[in-house]
Amino acid sequence: MVHVLLIEDDATIRATLTRGLRDHGHAVSSAHIAMDGLRAAVSDRPDLIVLDLGLPDLDGADLLRMLRAVSRVPVIVATARDGDSEMIRLLDAGADDYVVKPYSAAQLDARIRAVLRRAGTAGSADTSVTVGGLRVDPRTREATLDGTTLELTPREFELLHYLAARAGEVVTKRELLTEVWQVPYGGADKTVDVHLSWLRRKLGESAQEPRYLQTVRGVGVRLCAPS
Repeated sequence: MVHVLLIEDDATIRATLTRGLRDHGHAVSSAHIAMDGLRAAVSDRPDLIVLDLGLPDLDGADLLRMLRAVSRVPVIVATARDGDSEMIRLLDAGADDYVVKPYSAAQLDARIRAVLRRAGTAGSADTSVTVGGLRVDPRTREATLDGTTLELTPREFELLHYLAARAGEVVTKRELLTEVWQVPYGGADKTVDVHLSWLRRKLGESAQEPRYLQTVRGVGVRLCAPS
């Protein structure tokens, strides 16, 4: 049974989603303000958090950044805005997925299952992968560079592991969207670009001065050891 922490200030929405998610077989706990949600995330160790952005005591994106500082638990954020700028803002704050209001418990359940499936099946093997000074271990979900642990979000780890497991191969953005994001029939290439940019920054490189992540213009990206 998956334990979902629902951080939502609207009592009616909170009750409806709690009932609906429980009907789908999830264990649900809830909080109606940001600070209570943060405490519950640390003490209760949920499997996934559903976070409403419109909280009374703190902006949801700020809470998301605080959550990311103490936990790598997958987070789905709920927002009333669905523009590209909002999507990028949420991804930048560490979201794994988002739903646009209004949404049903059934839709949220599908999102939950997809996020947890991605978190549990990143890459193609259970063994660690080493490429140059980079080591990625899917069993511990830890990545190190020259012996130093990289602080990665769950999605960043999945992306890095997928590329590392195919070191030397050119991987298209479409393949990454399909295999890492589980979006087979469309999706935003910008999502991949944003995450690749974050990975480059954490690997100490840039698109202009790459080391591990090599862009193959018009085709995709290749991870390889620095020459």
